[in-house]
Amino acid sequence: MSDVERIERFAEVIDRVRQQIGKVIVGQHAIIEQLLIALFARGHCLLIGVPGLAKTLLIRTLAQTMALKFSRIQFTPDLMPGDITGTEVLEENLTTGEKHFRFVRGPIFANIVLADEINRTPPKTQSALLEAMQEHSVTVAGVTYQLEEPFFVLATQNPIEQEGTYPLPEAQLDRFMFNLWMDYPSFEEEVEIVRTTTTEEEPQVEPVLTAPEILEYQRLVRRIPVSEHVIEYAVQLVRATRPQNGALPIVREYLRYGAGPRASQYLILGAKARAALYGRYTPTVEDVRAVTLPVLRHRMVLNFAAEADNVSAAMLVERLLDALG
Repeated sequence: MSDVERIERFAEVIDRVRQQIGKVIVGQHAIIEQLLIALFARGHCLLIGVPGLAKTLLIRTLAQTMALKFSRIQFTPDLMPGDITGTEVLEENLTTGEKHFRFVRGPIFANIVLADEINRTPPKTQSALLEAMQEHSVTVAGVTYQLEEPFFVLATQNPIEQEGTYPLPEAQLDRFMFNLWMDYPSFEEEVEIVRTTTTEEEPQVEPVLTAPEILEYQRLVRRIPVSEHVIEYAVQLVRATRPQNGALPIVREYLRYGAGPRASQYLILGAKARAALYGRYTPTVEDVRAVTLPVLRHRMVLNFAAEADNVSAAMLVERLLDALG
């Protein structure tokens, strides 16, 4: 089977995945699409939304449709790195009396990990998760343990309660491919949510993909060719966020720092994955534009003038897209 045929088959599979998720989740089509893009581009997501928007249910349903092991970690101020990665426990052989250490795996050893309210825990514990995201392995007592593949981390933050939190530094935010903002449902969607979730019936989600198939599709996304002008457009877009590059006046006025080369890489990987979701064998500039906001939003460091004038990163991204056309 050629890669073109695989792409077409992939698009059909993704339609079935969307149908299964739709049995449980009402609306949120853009968020679901962006989660799928990140998963097949081998990225991780930071999801920001108020409580009660079914973030946990969405991720658990996504794991069910792909027959993947799901793990949820509730981040709290007293959470320790070992509570995430796992710890060594001392055991005694009752027959011989010998004692030895045995590694007990933590909740990070799953395919899809939901790190709930990651900004509630101190930096030391945050870094344990972020290291695992980067390396796809954890090291305990000098021994390295590989994590299960595919490995996808989705961290959530509550935008309302900011007291007693530990915001992620910009360098650590950069490790997330996407920064997604989950909005309230529309009136019609909320009516449907209330109607379907207040009865005794529970929808049954059927697995559509398996872990080996997901890994193969991830490799397929990497093999997708990209036109030179699409790559140049992505790089121009990222470079336009840097005030020192003689960018737009609004960028020089409101930004302290722009996005780095990792943003350009994620724009292209996201564009590749999005094209594949729709059965297209090569991404276009429109695919790049479609993933620009979630890729750039957390990589643009605003200055005090932006805060004073109530200018957001999303507004700046919109201006950049308009300027580049």
